[in-house]
This record gives sequence, structure tokens and C-alpha cells, in this order.
Amino acid sequence: MTGIIFQLGSIFLGIITLVYILYANSFLMSMQQKDYAMFMMLGAKQRKIALLIFIETFIIGLLATLLGSLIGVGLSSIVSKLLTNQLDIQVTNFSAFSAKALLVTLIFFTILFLLAATINASSIVRKPILSLLKANETPTASRRKPVVLALEAISGLVLLGIGYYMMNSVDKIGLLALIIALFTIVLGSYFVFHSVMIFGLNLLKRSDKLRLKNLNNFTLSQLSFRIQDYTKMLSMVSIIFALALGALTVGLGFHKEIPKMTEQTSTYDLLINNAQDTDQKPIEELNPTLDISYQLKEDENTVYFNQEQFDKEPLNAIYYDTTPKKTTYSGEELANDEAKMDSLRTLLLPEQQGKEISMVAADEFNELNQASSRLQVVQVKDFMAQKDAVGKIVAENVKQNPSLAQDQFSMNQKYDIYTLYNEIFSGLEFMGFFLGIAFLTMLASCLMFKILSGAASDVARYDMLNKIGTRMSLLKKSIRREIMVLFLAPGILGAIHVLFGLKMFTSLLSEPYAGIWLPFLIFFILYLLYYILTVWLYTDIVLKRKE
Repeated sequence: MTGIIFQLGSIFLGIITLVYILYANSFLMSMQQKDYAMFMMLGAKQRKIALLIFIETFIIGLLATLLGSLIGVGLSSIVSKLLTNQLDIQVTNFSAFSAKALLVTLIFFTILFLLAATINASSIVRKPILSLLKANETPTASRRKPVVLALEAISGLVLLGIGYYMMNSVDKIGLLALIIALFTIVLGSYFVFHSVMIFGLNLLKRSDKLRLKNLNNFTLSQLSFRIQDYTKMLSMVSIIFALALGALTVGLGFHKEIPKMTEQTSTYDLLINNAQDTDQKPIEELNPTLDISYQLKEDENTVYFNQEQFDKEPLNAIYYDTTPKKTTYSGEELANDEAKMDSLRTLLLPEQQGKEISMVAADEFNELNQASSRLQVVQVKDFMAQKDAVGKIVAENVKQNPSLAQDQFSMNQKYDIYTLYNEIFSGLEFMGFFLGIAFLTMLASCLMFKILSGAASDVARYDMLNKIGTRMSLLKKSIRREIMVLFLAPGILGAIHVLFGLKMFTSLLSEPYAGIWLPFLIFFILYLLYYILTVWLYTDIVLKRKE
């Protein structure tokens, strides 16, 4: 199960990397195409420039791949230890370096950078020199009728409302609700950035008190232009942000489900068969809150229990209504109900489970000639804190009762149930964490590159402000505010998507909103780092010459 999840993760990583590389590649080309156009104006042939671009892209990509592989080996060693400790899984024969993985990585990125180099070279050949020179100066139409803007704003909010309602009704409507939600939320997100944000900025610009303070008018105008130009990008970022944050939140939610599901499907923390032959010292060291031993005798066809012991200490059991519920059965209830007797049958050894179980009076039990053995059941104060010690006792119980090792489908030990759930859900937790971080890296990087791609055209604007005497501190403040809005807007909308979207997982997670602060905090820190990096790079580009 875990292996399949890791393979799917590799495929997703490949797709994310493909999108990321192609977008980063287009950004780098937009920064250099003016220089290439100048070379061609000075007499360089297009084919020579195309070959230069091809070689440059491929060589840089190959060097980055080799360097990344070396760094990846080191990080794999560190992350593997953190991952196995966090997920509580055992990994055998693990090595941070794999020749096969390195070969696959080199082949994948070689093909990827060959594709990127080909795209770059062909794009230069197809475009006329004038288009290359003026690409960053091409204006985007920004004037729109107020009526159209208002209709789009209302439509966006209505579509989002429909999408959120559908996500809350998946259990009633089914797959159709997911399809409708996907369509309406994507389209609604587009309209939010294409109209609602613009409408809000226009309202802010009508306030003279706000607009005429420092560079606010310039910043608001920049944002109005940017948001219209970046509508598709911001919509995509908000959707991917929701997917990333949702994946991480659900992944961590699955981790919290492991002890809950283990508790729901097990009656005792520890079960000892033939307890009369077991060393009791490790059990005593657990400081059990409950320690009961039931006597039993058996012949070829029947297992006999002393009914009075169960009347005095009823058997813990689970019955299923709409959800698993815990109860207790007295000796009399067990004797009169075969279905309830099955709760006791599951605690026996495999060779005993096929026999008839009989509850007899104490006198009759004592008169039986068969040898007496003990079935010991134990509860501890905190199973999760003591599970390692419990696991050792379980292993010793299997060693003393070899038939337990042959019965692969026996799940009467709480420790075995925990191990099974942990193996299943740890893989899902890893996938959620992995996809969350990968998606966040991709969306933040793409947004950063999109913002930086407009920096070259902004140099003249900031140069003009500098020449008329604007303080450098105000210019930097304007940059920080502009980029902050471009980062916050899709982030906030994506977070809202997640808060409504978690309703879809109520059938899988008992408390989908529990501990939601942790994934939000992780995303905030990573997102903040990308924001700081973007501000630093953007400032360096547009204000470098002024300082």
C-alpha cells in the first residue's frame, strides 16, 4: 500500500515539476528576449541565436539537475529519519542514494530540459524582432463598463456560493455535486479576481483621504492593472492553494484518525493467551488500569468458561449500529446469545475458535478433568504512550502461541490493529503532506515568476517617481504593499475554499477541522518566505539603478 502511494507521489511530482519548469522557463525567456533581439539587430542570425538559446537552456538545466541530485541525496537522508519517526513506520534496507533513482531523475530532467530548450529556440525563430523588443511594453486593456463589472462581481459571488453548497452536499447529491462544485468554484474564482477585486479597488480610489496619501494612488493603480493582467494566474493560484492546503490538512487529519479508529475497533489494549505460562512482570510494569483473567478448559470439541467470572467481570465488546459502539456482556448474556458469544470467540486462539463455547457454573467448571488455562485481558492508562511496551508483550504472546503467527487474519490485538491502520493512513498522510508542499511550492513559484516578469516594464515607472523626488522608502513600501495584495488575495480565497471543502471529508474524518491551525501555520510560514523572496528580487530589479 505504502509503495503504491509513493509511486503515485512520484508521478504527481513529475507533473508538478513539468508545469513549474515550463513556467519558470517562460519567465526567464521574457527577461532575455530583448537582449536576443538586440543581437539580431546587430547582425546575428536567428538560427545562431536559436542554437545559443538551446545550448544555454540545456546546459544550465543539466547542471541544475546534477547539483539538485547531490543536494537531494543529503536531504533524503535527513527527511527519511524525520518521516519515519513522525509516521511511526519501520523502513528496512533504506539508502539515501539509489543509482536507479538517479538514472531515472537524469533521464526525466534531460528530456524536460530538451523540451524547454526546443520551446525557447523555436519561440525566438517565430517572433519578429519588433515583437521581441516591445513585448514588455504591450499594454493591456483595462477600461470596462461599470454595469459589466457589477454583473461579473455578482456572478462570481453567486457561483462561489453554489460551489460551496455543493461541496457541503456531496453525501446527498453524490458525484454530480463534485462536478458542479469544480465548475462553479473555478469560474467563480476567476470572476472574483476579474471583477470583485477591481470593484473593491475602484471604491478605494474614490476616497481622497486614502488615495492621496503617499503613493497609495500609484499602488492602487498598479494593483488594478496587475490583477486584470494576472486574473488567470491568480485564479489558478487560489485553486491550487486550496488543493495544497486541503491535501495537507486531510493528510494530517488521517494521522489523527489512527488512534481513534484503533480505539473504536478494539476492546482491550492487550490480550494474553495461556497467561499462566507468561511472565507477568512486563505486564505489571505497564501499571494496568484493568487486569482480568478468565479461566477456561477445553476438550476436542468444546471450550468451557466459568460463567460466574463473566457475571462478576463482564466482557468488553463492540456492537455495530450506524457506528461502532462499546458495551459489556455478562456471563448470562453470553450463554443465551450466540451472536454475543462471538465477541468472546474472537479472543481465543485460532484452533479454539472453531470449537463450541459453553458457559458453565463454577461447580461444574471445577469438576471438569481438563487442565485449566487463563485468558488475560488488560487495559492501560495511555495506549499510544505505551504501545512500544505493549508491542513487545504481544510479540512474546505470539512466540508462546505459534498458531497466532499462522493466522494472518486474526486482529484481536489492539497493537496489530494499530499497526494495520498506521500502515494504511501513514501513506495517505505522507501523500497529503507531500502533495501539499509540492503544490504550494509550484503555485508560489509560478506567482513569483509572474510578478517578476512584469518587473522589467515597471523600471521606467519607478525611475520616473525617483526623478520627481519620491523617497526610496516610499517606493519600497509601495512595492511591498502591491506584492502583498497579489500574494494575499489568492491565499485568502484558497483558504476559504478549504474551509468549505473540508465538509466533503466528514464521512472519512470524524473531526476534519480539528488541529486545522497547524497546516495553516505551515503554509503561512512557507508562503511568507516566498513573499519575502519575491519582494527582494522585484526591488532589486526595479530599484537597482536608483540606489
